[in-house]
Amino acid sequence: MTEAISQDPLSRLTELNRIGVLLSKEKDITHLLEKILIAAKQITNADGGTLYRVHNERELKFEIMLTDSLGIAMGGTSGQEIPFPPLRLYDDTAQPNNSLVVAWSVLNDQTVNIADAYTEEGFDFSGTKRFDRTTGYRSKSFLTVPMKNHEDEIIGVLQLINATDRTSGEILPFSDSDQHLVESLASQAAVALTNRLLINQLEELFESFIGLINSAIDDKSPYTGGHCQRVPTLTMMLAEAASKSVQGGLAEFLMTDKDRYELKIAGLLHDCGKVTTPVHVVDKATKLQTIYDRVGLVDTRFEVIKRDAEIRALKARFSALERHDPSLLPEIEQRLVADRAQIEADREFLRFCNIGSERMEPEDQQRVFAIGLGHRWHDADDNEDQPFLTQEEMDNLTIRAGTLTDAERKIINHHIEVTIMMLESLPWPRHLKNVPEYAGGHHERMDGRGYPRGLRRHEMSVQARVMGIADIFEALTAKDRPYKKGKTLTEALTILGRFKLNGHIDADLFDVFVRDKVYLRYAEQYLDREQIDEVDLSTIPGIPADMLT
Repeated sequence: MTEAISQDPLSRLTELNRIGVLLSKEKDITHLLEKILIAAKQITNADGGTLYRVHNERELKFEIMLTDSLGIAMGGTSGQEIPFPPLRLYDDTAQPNNSLVVAWSVLNDQTVNIADAYTEEGFDFSGTKRFDRTTGYRSKSFLTVPMKNHEDEIIGVLQLINATDRTSGEILPFSDSDQHLVESLASQAAVALTNRLLINQLEELFESFIGLINSAIDDKSPYTGGHCQRVPTLTMMLAEAASKSVQGGLAEFLMTDKDRYELKIAGLLHDCGKVTTPVHVVDKATKLQTIYDRVGLVDTRFEVIKRDAEIRALKARFSALERHDPSLLPEIEQRLVADRAQIEADREFLRFCNIGSERMEPEDQQRVFAIGLGHRWHDADDNEDQPFLTQEEMDNLTIRAGTLTDAERKIINHHIEVTIMMLESLPWPRHLKNVPEYAGGHHERMDGRGYPRGLRRHEMSVQARVMGIADIFEALTAKDRPYKKGKTLTEALTILGRFKLNGHIDADLFDVFVRDKVYLRYAEQYLDREQIDEVDLSTIPGIPADMLT
């Protein structure tokens, strides 16, 4: 919108329509405001202009100021802030500030067309005259037009200065034709601005609602808090790096701003199904935890069998003394000491097993079974001896990795099915239609052995594959899990490298993740200093040869 506009009425109307179309397509508020003012200046050939927006229904805030002959460009995309304070619509006594032209225009919902500010009566142009004295400018003709939206609300004001003859350069009053055109433009501009503000507000509300869901999910457990925020961040980091890749299978992968927003929303919603996951499963910090950690019950049983051992020893002492055979007493004492030591060793071992780990060795699992079946304790309620551990307790204490049983892990895994169901039930607009697929694919594997749908690499979008790597790396390095410390970069990359080789994650994305040091940029934001070690790529599985030269 920089070319000169013909004075022919039909041409000016055609240009006005073209400008209206351009304004309706603009998505950035700052660019939109700037285009509105520039368009108004062009169709009237005004030398300068200012666009104000109504703020809090009490004042007018400067948004854009342009004066071509003085080279002034402030606000908007200029990068130069406007130094003037907002103009008040009402004074300290709540009376209308009718002395200012722009305020009067808003308060009275009327256009003001002034031929010469220096001879006009009824308005205060002292500020304009001070500006002229300082700059050597001559502010003469003014056209002030309120911007009213489709709800009949005034949301801003256009003020144009010094209509200029296109041939002679003479400063002229704004014509009736100028006024009608600017009023039409102001109306179109107000509707375009209101629509864009409404869309922005709806997007902000939508994202805030997503944030509310994620906060509720993260607050369910102190051990996964922040996961719903960290995964989207890492997802976007890796996706940006992938879109810049010029080699391999990602050379043709590009993202527009629309694609970025769609992936951002998918990342924020990738675990929304966890809102239905039972708290006692999400928050299971130890293997025996349900509503509380039942290791305390196990401790009580140890006290019972320790008491039983002491009673047996006392009975044996009494029997030996009755038989007048004190030589048996040292052996009885030694047996009691050994029993106590074994009981304490078994107690500490089960406490250790209860904490959970990344891998429980088979021999440790066998020892749990041996303790559970080997010790007997007397249940006063049933009046008979019981196995020391129930089958359910032994199943929990022998969990191979983490703190969840197979049944509980299925409950956790079910969250992705709920996520897909929830997201697919929403009426997504066209620019967000891929959100369910992106968010629902982060537990799939490239070899088809993932869940919930067992998709293979060629059946998944790049975005879903990106999210899979982000979810895994965040989990590996998270420092808030109850059964493990957050892994170092070398440890996490080693596991990811193995996952690349065994078909778990996308090989091309892993290469980008390492080559572009996405892992390091993420680590610098979220990991503890001791986790950020010096990575020797030659020790990481799956690293391409060109990265090692």
